[in-house]
Amino acid sequence: MERAIEKANALIEAMEYIRGFKGKTVVVKLGGSILDNIDLQKKLLTDVVFMSIVGIRPILVHGGGKAITAAMNEAGLEPVWVQGRRYTDERTLAIVEHTLVNKVNQPICRILNDMGIKAMGLHSLSSCAVFAEPLRLEGQDGRKLDLGLVGKTTEVNADLLTTLCTNGVIPVIAPVARSKTGGKLNINADSVAGHVAAAVKAEKLVVLSDTHGIRMEMDDPDSWISSVSEAEIEEMIKNGIISSGMMPKVEACITALNGGTGKAHIIDGRIPHSLLLEIYTDKGIGTQIIK
Repeated sequence: MERAIEKANALIEAMEYIRGFKGKTVVVKLGGSILDNIDLQKKLLTDVVFMSIVGIRPILVHGGGKAITAAMNEAGLEPVWVQGRRYTDERTLAIVEHTLVNKVNQPICRILNDMGIKAMGLHSLSSCAVFAEPLRLEGQDGRKLDLGLVGKTTEVNADLLTTLCTNGVIPVIAPVARSKTGGKLNINADSVAGHVAAAVKAEKLVVLSDTHGIRMEMDDPDSWISSVSEAEIEEMIKNGIISSGMMPKVEACITALNGGTGKAHIIDGRIPHSLLLEIYTDKGIGTQIIK
């Protein structure tokens, strides 16, 4: 009886959130272990289906770095990194595109369709919703760094995404973009998610990773921060609290907020129902970033 009452109380708590988010768009970025573990992936996508059924309009953006590295190893290619970004030549881009589309994007769409929800993969081999230009970085000596076919997002087809969501279809976006000249560019999935959230004026951006939000102490899981402002984020970057792998996720959140997204969240996707707990409960389980 007590467990039944607890479930009823949880439903009552969620009711106001369900009402508040009905008809709103939530962008979810999938990354980390979720993409390597099919059981984790199915559980997470079950939560996405629940969101869709109760009236939220999800848009999914996924990465696939580990799968790409594995595919490159099989092809006898050694990944080259330039300031944390994968150098991408024509051969690498072909592997990136094949892996992201066939090994990651299509299976996600298939799982959602099997659960009774229409999903549409958006990428460079179908309808493309993200457009980019070549990314140019400078080294410490001021010289331009050659990243090959790596891009930065310049435009998102928000009308296409909104139309799909309005018609009950979940867009699933792979981070290979088209350039104005018709070429293809490899882009960071976190960055894509931030730009997508900004373009559609999403209610929330939720970045799923393998870490329990932002920590004050990198090696102390209990030092995670429940809520932080953009100004506090800037201070934490200056002090070196936020660095390396967390930086692209934080930058994506700031991009989304500056574009009109209500809140951004970084949560551990390995925790059961982490997505629902962050959206539909009072406390949440990760770090929310607010303007």
